[in-house]
Amino acid sequence: MDLKVHLNCPGPIQLDAEFECAAGELIALVGPSGSGKTSLLRAVAGLLRPPRLAGQVALGKTLWFDSEQGIALGPQQRRVGLVFQNYALFPNLSALENVAVACPSQLDIWNDASLRALFERLGLAGLERRRPAELSGGQQQRVALARALRRITHQAQEASTHHGVLLLDEPFSAVDAPTRQTLYRELASLRQEVSTPMILVTHDLAEARRLADRVVILDGGRTLQSGPPAKVFASPRNARVADLVGIQNHFEGHFFKQSPGWGRLSWRDSGGATLDLQVIDKNRLADGAAISWVLVGEHIDLLPASGPSVEPSTHDNFLICQLLELLPLGETSLCMFSPKALPQSRLTLNLSSSQLRKLEAKPGSLLQLRLPPEGIHIMPQRAAP
Repeated sequence: MDLKVHLNCPGPIQLDAEFECAAGELIALVGPSGSGKTSLLRAVAGLLRPPRLAGQVALGKTLWFDSEQGIALGPQQRRVGLVFQNYALFPNLSALENVAVACPSQLDIWNDASLRALFERLGLAGLERRRPAELSGGQQQRVALARALRRITHQAQEASTHHGVLLLDEPFSAVDAPTRQTLYRELASLRQEVSTPMILVTHDLAEARRLADRVVILDGGRTLQSGPPAKVFASPRNARVADLVGIQNHFEGHFFKQSPGWGRLSWRDSGGATLDLQVIDKNRLADGAAISWVLVGEHIDLLPASGPSVEPSTHDNFLICQLLELLPLGETSLCMFSPKALPQSRLTLNLSSSQLRKLEAKPGSLLQLRLPPEGIHIMPQRAAP
């Protein structure tokens, strides 16, 4: 069953968010600290109910919350599996007992083979009798995840009308890399076994790319954009979304129509110099429109300054640039460039360290950047409020 969320709340806890999550789908809520990710998750779970909260939360045909009809089911009635950011384990219960509260009808938890298997899979074998104070932060987080997994699996064994939702609030933040990979696999395995909506709160864009079918970008409690990660991160709806998804190369200019399907981007720097770039015209902008635009780094090729070593496309853009700064970061290096035609502009790119070494690049070097039109995303420039 699909989860549908449309919530609005003015005041200190601001929400103006809307999204849907299909059965078996994983959606990531992404945004900066204070953007409302956790508040939205808690509102879906029924743990946050400010007086002026309005809208609707529904799982299939079952209304969990509807302000107009006066429906507001409690957290237990919503049958949610929730992993809290701060674990929320019972301090007086053992690890196994904390997990077992997800299905309180269980009688003999100490001899339950499925519980033992779950602890084994999550690397918790041998820790069943330890209380939270005797566990590390990462171990506590795994116990919290095990409890949510147990609850959602238990729900799936019941009638289909009782299936719930798995809500994950930064569930992998306190675990090391090997354990994180184990938990990723566990989550992937659960998605194959149980067709239930899953909502993940994360500030890690790489994690959202890796795990989510769709992302919802939040800022100030508002939904700014949603869609598949590759599309949202490459084609932000506006300048604010571009900032939130970590795009560093964000500029302004003007757009001019040319042949069908193609346009010219006039890029102007603070010193008054201009440079024209070929861009794709999706027929959404008027001729001469003021625009914001971003460069998507993975589309950019680094070439010798002497000329392209690849067969150029008719519409490819080639920029001779001076390398101003080179900071090695292992396999990649953080580079700052200044286009020769726009000396006041700066491009910041993460490039292959091995490729930079092959080109003998160093600060002061002249290099050529190949910018295919699909790597340039143009957006209407918003007027200041």
